[in-house]
Amino acid sequence: MTISITPKTKKVHVYYTTSPNAGALQWLEQSQTSGKQKPFLFTQSQAILARTWVPCMDGPGVRFTYTATIRTRPDLAAVMSAAGNSGTKTADGVYKFEMKQPIPSYLLALGVGDLEFRPLGHRGGVYAEPNVVEKAAYEFVDLEKMISAAEELYGPYRWERYDLLVLPPSFPFGGMENPRLTFATPTVLAGDRSLVALVAHELAHSWSGNLVTNATWDDFWLNEGFTVYFEQRIMEKLYGREHSEMLATLALKDLKETIEELGATSPDTHLKLNLKGRDPDDGMNDVAYNKGYFFLRLCEETFGREEWDGFLKEYFNENAFKPMTTELFLKHLNTYFKDTSKKESLHINAWVYAAGIPDNCPQPQSSEFEKVSAKIEAMKNGTPAVQLQTQGWTTHHWLYFIRNLPDSLKLEKLIEIDYAFYFTRSGNQEILCEWFQRCIKAKYETANGPMRNYLMNVGRRKLIKPIYTELAKTPEGKAWAKEVYTKARPGYHSVSYNTIDDILK
Repeated sequence: MTISITPKTKKVHVYYTTSPNAGALQWLEQSQTSGKQKPFLFTQSQAILARTWVPCMDGPGVRFTYTATIRTRPDLAAVMSAAGNSGTKTADGVYKFEMKQPIPSYLLALGVGDLEFRPLGHRGGVYAEPNVVEKAAYEFVDLEKMISAAEELYGPYRWERYDLLVLPPSFPFGGMENPRLTFATPTVLAGDRSLVALVAHELAHSWSGNLVTNATWDDFWLNEGFTVYFEQRIMEKLYGREHSEMLATLALKDLKETIEELGATSPDTHLKLNLKGRDPDDGMNDVAYNKGYFFLRLCEETFGREEWDGFLKEYFNENAFKPMTTELFLKHLNTYFKDTSKKESLHINAWVYAAGIPDNCPQPQSSEFEKVSAKIEAMKNGTPAVQLQTQGWTTHHWLYFIRNLPDSLKLEKLIEIDYAFYFTRSGNQEILCEWFQRCIKAKYETANGPMRNYLMNVGRRKLIKPIYTELAKTPEGKAWAKEVYTKARPGYHSVSYNTIDDILK
């Protein structure tokens, strides 16, 4: 679009409409919501979908402020990534918003639905459908503590409020860090607050990403690697080192599996990407998150935590509301730290510009997972699953347990484990994702009914992609998957169904 202006031009008005099929928008029928009473709309602008619903310079290096007026039915509420979220419905269905801090286009966000609000402190709370809101408020009770912990680490929170919106099950991601209003998947509502690391992650984006933003999607790791590192520090501060080391151990395993899937020499395993001519979503995997995290953890271990924290606090403060490239970050790093031998020991080029996992990758140590491994060994040596002492285990213990069961596990043993721990009937979506993959490998057909229900009701890409991938490995599994997917696909977001389409084609 080219618009001629003069030196006296103060404003340009662009009148436009957008398609109901715009990639950023998901319109949900009432049957696709949690409450199944009223329709729902939510947006997902990242990475380059903001352009499908608003004419804008749709790149992460460009920032803008905005005002908005949203009109909807009086029985629905509208919320946005801006000031103006009141926590109550208006009588006329009209809502006004203003974002005074400049944001990149991918953080422009809108949600409309039958929403209720619960405060979780003086500057945060949660929005959700009426049948979900109390459960969400229970799960996220430590929100204010998280904000305070983050500020103690890396400086003041600059967005005034931090609210959460729990979306319907079709939301394709774990969370989306829209400023002032993080979008969150209902799959984190485990009932035991064991999956709140996701909230810590999205909160951390208030510094790494929202405040200091990757200039291009090639520099995506600057957003996500920093955020995983920051998330781990928040979790350690609130829940202890052992808790964060469990998370780190699982992250390293995830990273190794992703690199094995992509190929050890794949350029998509570099931190600095080359996405020229590609949709940025095609190059976004957990390498940016977890390889980025372990590189930054290596920096901490090399320079010492106190000095490293001083660097990060200065980095966020000096570059607030600015774009950042990989090269400029490395320049900041090189200028701040003077010890040449320590900098050389990092092997920065191997981390940033080369494939795979460098040899000097930090190795997390979890005594809790050592206990889980001991239980698995005991079971291998004949101890019945029902006799294993698992009191006090969290989601992370169970994920590690399921992931480390022997590949050669016989169907009979899998049935015994299921009778002992009721995995097939679990209400925890993360556990079900791991368990169903085991069931597929062992041909445990009792799980097919619950697995069908799961695939019909969970839209988070991370939690459905591995299951469809495992099913697609055999002709009979692929046929069953296609049958289920035909019915499930209308309830998935485009981010998810584009991925599953490729798996089942």
